[in-house]
Amino acid sequence: MIAAIVFLPLLGAVIAGFFGRLIGARGAQIVTSTLLVVAAVLSWVTFFQVTGHEGGAYKMRLMTWVLSGAFEVDWAFRVDTLTAVMLVVVTSVSSLVHIYSVGYMAEDPHIPRFHAYLSLFTFAMLMLVTADNFLQVFFGWEGVGLASYLLIGFWYKKPSANAAAIKAFVVNRVGDFGFALGIFAIFLVFNSVSFDTVFAAAAGKAGQTFNFLGYDVDIMTTICLLLFVGCMGKSAQLGLHTWLPDAMEGPTPVSALIHAATMVTAGVFLVARASPLFEFAPSALAVVTVVGATTAFFAATVGLVQNDIKRVIAYSTCSQLGYMFFAAGVGAYEAAVFHLFTHAFFKALLFLGAGSVIHAMHHEQDMRNMGGTWKYIKFTYAMMWIGNLALAGVPFFAGFYSKDMVLEVAYAAHSGVGTYAFWLGIIAASFTAFYSWRLLFLTFHGEKRWGGHGHGHGHDDHGHGHGHAHTPHESPLAMTIPLALLAVGAVFSGFWFYDSFVGEHREAFWGGAIFVAEANKVIEHAHHVPGWVKLLPLIVTAGGIFVAWVFYILKPKWPDQLAKTHREAYAFLLNKWYFDELYDLLFVKGARLFGRVFWKQGDGAVIDGLGPNGISARVLDIARRAAKLQSGFVYHYAFAMLIGVALLVTWYVYRMGVTP
Repeated sequence: MIAAIVFLPLLGAVIAGFFGRLIGARGAQIVTSTLLVVAAVLSWVTFFQVTGHEGGAYKMRLMTWVLSGAFEVDWAFRVDTLTAVMLVVVTSVSSLVHIYSVGYMAEDPHIPRFHAYLSLFTFAMLMLVTADNFLQVFFGWEGVGLASYLLIGFWYKKPSANAAAIKAFVVNRVGDFGFALGIFAIFLVFNSVSFDTVFAAAAGKAGQTFNFLGYDVDIMTTICLLLFVGCMGKSAQLGLHTWLPDAMEGPTPVSALIHAATMVTAGVFLVARASPLFEFAPSALAVVTVVGATTAFFAATVGLVQNDIKRVIAYSTCSQLGYMFFAAGVGAYEAAVFHLFTHAFFKALLFLGAGSVIHAMHHEQDMRNMGGTWKYIKFTYAMMWIGNLALAGVPFFAGFYSKDMVLEVAYAAHSGVGTYAFWLGIIAASFTAFYSWRLLFLTFHGEKRWGGHGHGHGHDDHGHGHGHAHTPHESPLAMTIPLALLAVGAVFSGFWFYDSFVGEHREAFWGGAIFVAEANKVIEHAHHVPGWVKLLPLIVTAGGIFVAWVFYILKPKWPDQLAKTHREAYAFLLNKWYFDELYDLLFVKGARLFGRVFWKQGDGAVIDGLGPNGISARVLDIARRAAKLQSGFVYHYAFAMLIGVALLVTWYVYRMGVTP
């Protein structure tokens, strides 16, 4: 069964990619979508077979993958509760995205290629989450990187899409370099990259050090920090986050699949999978906590002022990933994965709901060019409400159970970094509520700002005209059915699975898939935090919603006035804390100057100047001078012959020793 789950998407990618012209656009859609639906059904079957049953976890060895001296790596599938959770997330969202794309991409001339890329990405992600060793994880890790590059740059005729794809690829290579170094370090220390071997020996390496540049450095901390650098790149944490908002240049289904539910959660999955290592590296966990909390706050502040509907949700994703990481950083890996699980449903719902809005608005993405649309697209409007209620953590929706648990474990950690994460998480929660309802009010309420009355700042998701005179219309069933199914998850996934993931039955549910040290009781303590800790997220969420209502319904002129009054602060947030400009100054311009010096001075002046160009220039110079001797007058040639004979006779006399 597990082999079918992993390889069915690959089969769909091959059929759509290589035989797309033969089976046509409709055939490619049917094949890839059907295979993904089958994989999703099998994933749910696997989930219920594995979770909560002692001995439900198993491994399936396919073959020996790498054999080089003492280095041997098998290609094997590891199926435990953590794998089962990720299988459900990846295949469920991917299958719904495939179906949704039938409607959303209906006008695109390259449908088989698009569906082939989607299925290829899904296969790579499944390879990642079913891996039984770090090398196999790296294979899937790089596979999703390649597929995301192809999907983000799918509309390759758009320069902005090409630039975004390259940016995502390059930034992720920075993180992947750290991940690769971490794998090298693991092999150096444990002489293996197999999970079972490494995790079993981890406790024995706790506290051991190695000498680096005269300093004694903790082995486990170094390994975990290197692994976390890879997680920062893939999961868009602060410092390596700059690729995520630009990745919105890809089609909206890509945003939902890659940047909401699957690829960006790979880093959270890796930290949870490597919990036997992180539990013995408290300094590394502190770094994870601080980075995650800072990312949650940073992305929430930037989301306050964005005008592109997809970018608002993109920064929301970045912020929620920060929540997941600081939960893992305080040792509550189960809470991190629980938020990953619920977030997949409501964030995919929001992204696909945004796509339905864009479709209704004839590919308009700027919220300033919307308004008053709820009466035209009532179903999409209802779905966006559900997604926002779940995201904001309103009671009885999915986010209420998972995000509040994340905040409670941060408080229950009773550490400096835990307190830091708790308060930044509270502030980010208020910002989340504000920008979520700002999105709702700007998009669906207020006066009509389309039909030629917009701001003129629209962004076209398909690379063609906006069509402002186009009356909004509801999306087809291929797009609305996936929204309805995701809404079920956004409403009920927290309530249904709370007890299993983080409640009383969590130990039986996880079955050892996540390692927690005996002294780590943070989730147990989280269930006994003071009442105000449980109430505070609800209070700040209500406050954020209220402020958004005042700003965009009651007093719609206030936001512009506030932006003008605090122009510097508004520009700081609108320009994303100037990270792109800073990186451009430090790295891009520096690398360009460095390359130009080597190009002009090194390659041009030295290598080419002394080499090919220099030699050829001298040959041409001599040939030009020799050509000047060819005047065409006989007496010139006779004179040259006479001089030549004189020189020859002189040389001969000199050689014979004859003196005049």
